[in-house]
Formats: sequence, structure tokens, C-alpha cells
Amino acid sequence: MKKRILVVDDEEPIQELIKVYLSPLNAEIYPAFTGEDALKMYEEMMRMGKKPDLVIMDLKLPGIDGIETIKRLLRIDPEALIYGFTAFSNSVWASRMLKAGAKKVIPRSMGFNGLKELVQEVIERRTVLIH
Repeated sequence: MKKRILVVDDEEPIQELIKVYLSPLNAEIYPAFTGEDALKMYEEMMRMGKKPDLVIMDLKLPGIDGIETIKRLLRIDPEALIYGFTAFSNSVWASRMLKAGAKKVIPRSMGFNGLKELVQEVIERRTVLIH
């Protein structure tokens, strides 16, 4: 069964890079460009029985930011698995993402290949836990 990953980032080139790098993982990638879109999409996916296995969240978003989006996603689904992916990973904002409920904050400096390796570990581990 394919894993589903919701990617929340307002920059289309970043969305495309994440999609390209994660494509070898054979996962379904769902893009959201705002926090509001992410909330709507997450709820819709849950309604359809296609809950995301992982959410990759940027910090700086138009409208509600990544921190508020994390809080609201966790109200919708307290078991949501959310990882921050931001250039601001060494800032007070990253610690706020963790306090809001993100499981980890991945620095953009790690690169997209590093992101792919981490995501692969996470989705493989979730598959083992489910079975």
C-alpha cells in the first residue's frame, strides 16, 4: 500500500523538488500551499479514508503559519505525524514547532536527499508498526 505524504510549503519550486526527491519512495505526494489548504486537505483525506502517513510542514506560510497549522492539525487528528522542514531550524521558531507538536524539525541545510532518507526511515518504520 502506497504511503501518503502531505507537503505544506508555499513555494512551488520547493514543492516540486520535494516531489522529485521523494518519488523513488513510491509514495503519494499531496501539495498544500497554505496552512488553510493543509487543514482542508487533511480533513478531506481523512474523510476519504486516506489519512496522510506523514506531514512535511514549512514554517513561513501565507495566512496561518506552520506553527498554528501544526496545532490545528493535531486538533483534527492527535495522532498526526508532522515533521518541520525549514531554513529556520536553528531558531526559536523551530523550538516553537516542536512545542506545537511537530515530532522533528529537519533543517533545509540537510538538503532534499537528506529529507528523502529521513522520510524513507519514517514511512518504513510506520509500516513495521502497523503490521
